[in-house]
Order: sequence, then structure tokens, then C-alpha cells
Amino acid sequence: MQLWTTGVASARSAARTAEENEAAGWDGMLVVDSQNLSGDPYVSLALAGAATTRIGLGTGVTNSVTRHAAATATAITSVNRISNGRAALGIGRGDSALAHLGRAPARLAQFERYLRQLQTYLRGESVSFDDIDIPHDWAPPLSALHLHDAPPASRIAWIADGLKGGAKVPVEVAASGPKVIAMAALHAERVMFTLGADTERLAWGIALAKKTRKDGGLDPDAIAFGAYVNMACHTDLDAARSLVRGGLTTFARFSVMHGKTSVPVSSGDAAVLEKLRINYDMKAHTRGDSRQVGTLTDDFVDRFAIVGPPDRCIERLRSLAALGLDKVAISGGTRGASAEDAAVSRDLTVKEVIPRMTRMSS
Repeated sequence: MQLWTTGVASARSAARTAEENEAAGWDGMLVVDSQNLSGDPYVSLALAGAATTRIGLGTGVTNSVTRHAAATATAITSVNRISNGRAALGIGRGDSALAHLGRAPARLAQFERYLRQLQTYLRGESVSFDDIDIPHDWAPPLSALHLHDAPPASRIAWIADGLKGGAKVPVEVAASGPKVIAMAALHAERVMFTLGADTERLAWGIALAKKTRKDGGLDPDAIAFGAYVNMACHTDLDAARSLVRGGLTTFARFSVMHGKTSVPVSSGDAAVLEKLRINYDMKAHTRGDSRQVGTLTDDFVDRFAIVGPPDRCIERLRSLAALGLDKVAISGGTRGASAEDAAVSRDLTVKEVIPRMTRMSS
């Protein structure tokens, strides 16, 4: 099971951070795509790719609204070229990127249409002009220009030419609810669950994805599974909990974002999620000192995140691998949490957790 780390997109520090992550033994690094809160992810990933030779590089995550599918395909494939095939595209319906534009996450129909088009572009194939949903009052059809000749459809030829010597960039969909899990099962190379580290919830998601593929006439085993997980490795359990609370509020909120939860939860967890939803302050998104962190009970944190000393963290990670996950994207301490405790957690993760998990995998 690969262990990836997540962070912000910063052009100034991308190369240095990537070199440090590679030296620390991480399998890959993801950067956020939230234009009002962070730098451009593809600039950062390109710089990271040029400075490293081994680690994977990806978005964690982009969305289907702020860029046209052709632009996204071009950007991530450019990163893939620079890094010699180490890129992956993480995508979801959008959260903070859209919130800072005054919008909620993308509608399901738009998201599925985008996934179809994105995969078509990444395969070097053509998307019909009729399927491109640019409003006519923004830009009229090309036929209005009465050209002598013009492209018959939308196709990124240089991607198609490049595929002759390599594989396409894999698409990984961040998913929490049943409808998006089903879409991911049909249109992605990997489902990246945002269901926390609770093995029962993850087992439910895997079973749903496999059933969806089987019902759709696809091989249920021909898709990979991963998860976004909040983890803090610290000998002081309370300190570890404090480190992950800010990031965990973000991922936990996905399960109840629209007012009700559609995934298996106990009545107690449902109450915690509802309290989180109504107290969530987007202006303090992911922060460890936000209003919303106080809504998560210790029991909730202990099950939905991975917290505690190295042995405990390793045991929990191994339980995820036993489910069939082959990739975990780990978020640690966030802004507003103790910088000193975060440093301890990073040190223990690099010196204790990663080496032991690597030996297990090999």
C-alpha cells in the first residue's frame, strides 16, 4: 500500500518540499487545488517533478468546474511528461475552490459528464463539439465564423501522439456518497474514498464500487481503491487528536454536506456529523483552531482518523491494506494546530511508520 502525503500548492517551495518528501520515503505527494487559498497545483507539480526522480505527483483534489476538461487534461499530462509518467489526477465535485466563488459542489450530472470528457481527452480521443457545455452567450459556435476549414471535434493531438510511448494519466475520484462512488467505479482508475479510516465504512464503499462495476458489465476487480486519511503519530494521544481535528472536520463534513448522510453511520456518529455541518465555518476551513473542531468527540476522532503512537498507527494502516486499499493519502497537522506537536508527528511518521510499512509491503 502506497503512502502519499498531502499539502498546499506553493510554487516557491514545491521543489524543496518534493525533494524532502522523496528523501523521507513517501511514495507520492498531492497538492490541493483551491485557487483562493493556494497556488496553482500544476505549476507546483511541474516544479516538483523536475526536482525528483521517484515519487508520484498528483492533485488532491481538483474539481470539474473551475477548469474545462481539456485544460485539466493538458495540465496533468504536462506534469506527467515532465515527471516521466509519475502523475495522477485526483478529482472531486469541489469544496473550498467553489465555496470561494460562492458556489456549492458540482451537480452530479455535470460531474459525470466531465469525467467522461476528461477520460476521453486523456486517452487522446475526440470529444464532440455538441458535448462541450460552454454557454453560447459566452462564446458562439465556431460555425458562426464560416471558415474554409476547421477542427471537426475537440481533440488534444499531442496527448494522443505521446500515448504511443506511454500510459495515460490515471484518474482518481474522491468519493464519499453512494452516487459518486458509483460514478467513480465506472469512470476512474481508482476510487479514493473520503470515508475516514473506519474499516466498516470503507468495506461498504468497496463493495458498492465492485457491485456497480459488475452490474455495468465491467470487471469488478479491474479498479484500484485508496483513501484520504487524517493521521497524527504522537505518543501523547490528546496531542495527536488535536493535530488531526481541523483536517478531519473537512473530510467528515463530506458525508453530511447536503443535510443528510447517505453512508452507514451509527446514531451517535450521525449526531456528531449533523452538529459538525451546522457549525462549519468555511472561513476557517481545515484549521485546527476553528469553531467546528469542537464538534468532534474523542471517540469519533479515534475511529475516523488514525492517531496515537507508531505501533497504533501502523496497526490501523495495515487494517486498511487488508481491505484491499493500495494507496492512502495522509493529511497531518493543519494550520491552527501545535507546530511543535506537528513536527514530532512528522518525525515519528518518517522514522517509524514509513520504514515499517515499506518493509511490510516488500
